[in-house]
Amino acid sequence: MMKKYTYTEKKDTRSGFGAGLQHLGKTNPNVVALCADLIGSLKMDAFKAENPDRFFQVGIAEANMIGLAAGLTIGGKIPFTGTFANFSTGRVYDQIRQSVAYSGKNVKICASHAGLTLGEDGATHQILEDIGLMKMLPHMCVINPCDYNQTKAATIAIADHHGPVYLRFGRPTVPNFTPADQKFEIGKAIMLNEGTDVTIIATGHLVWKAIEAGEQLAEQGISAEIINIHTIKPLDDDAILKSVTKTKCVVTAEEHQMNGGLGDSVAQLLSRRLPTPQEFVAVNDSFGESGTPDQLMTKYGLDTINIIEAVNSVMKRK
Repeated sequence: MMKKYTYTEKKDTRSGFGAGLQHLGKTNPNVVALCADLIGSLKMDAFKAENPDRFFQVGIAEANMIGLAAGLTIGGKIPFTGTFANFSTGRVYDQIRQSVAYSGKNVKICASHAGLTLGEDGATHQILEDIGLMKMLPHMCVINPCDYNQTKAATIAIADHHGPVYLRFGRPTVPNFTPADQKFEIGKAIMLNEGTDVTIIATGHLVWKAIEAGEQLAEQGISAEIINIHTIKPLDDDAILKSVTKTKCVVTAEEHQMNGGLGDSVAQLLSRRLPTPQEFVAVNDSFGESGTPDQLMTKYGLDTINIIEAVNSVMKRK
C-alpha cells in the first residue's frame, strides 16, 4: 500500500531559504549574510531589512565573497553566502577549497537556481556538476532539500552545524508537502514509503517525482520503498543498506549529472558493502539548454515516467 501524500500549495525552495535566514536573523546574533548582487533572487530581502548591520552586499565578486566569509568566521560569525549555484561553486571553487574547506571554516554556502530547473537562462547559468564538486571536498557537508518547508528547516539547522556546508535549492515552485514543524537532522534519511520490491532514493526536486512514480507503480502491483536523501554528504549509509537488503534493487533520482551526484555516492556504498543492481535517473553527461523547467526535466529524462521505467528495468536484474 502506497502512503498517500498531498499538498495544498506549490512554493519555491529559495523562498524556504529566505524564510529560514530571516528566522536566524531573529534568533542567532552570530549569523551574518553576504550576497553577490542577487538579493531578490536569493530571497535575502527580509534578513537585510531587519539586520542591515549584519548584511554585506559584495557585488558581482563571488570569489571575494567567499574570502570575506572565511574571514568572518575567525571572529566567531556564522556567514551565509548567497548567489546562483553556478557562481557559488564553479566560479569560486579555488576559494572554497583553499579558504573554506581546507581549514574547515564555518561558512554556509547557499546556492539557488541549481540544476536544469533554472530554465530559460540556459546552460551557462545552469549547473549540473555542483554536488560532485562540493562532496569531493574534505570537511564539506552537502544538503539538497526537496521543498519549501524542508529548505527552511535545513537553513535553520545548518547554523548549528560547525563546519562548511553547501546548501542547494532552486527557483521553480514545487509541491510543498513536508511538515512545517519538522526537525531537520543532517545526515538522516527520511523514509517516505515502506516497500518490498524496489528502493527509490531521491533528492531535491526529484523527491516529489519519486512519490508520483510510487503511486503509479502501486497500481501496477509494485511495492516501492521511497527514501528522501536530503543530505548527500554525510550519506545515511545505514538507511540505504537496510532498505536495499530488503528490496535487492535500487533506483536513484536527482537533478544533477549522473557522474558525481547522489547516485554515484549510493553506487560507491553498495559496491563496497552490498553489490546490488542499480539504475540512475540523472542527466547523462550533457549540458542543459534554454527551456521551461518542465520541458527540460522531460527532455533530459528526469520525470516521473523515467523513474517508473528505471524501476521496471532494474527489477529485471535482481
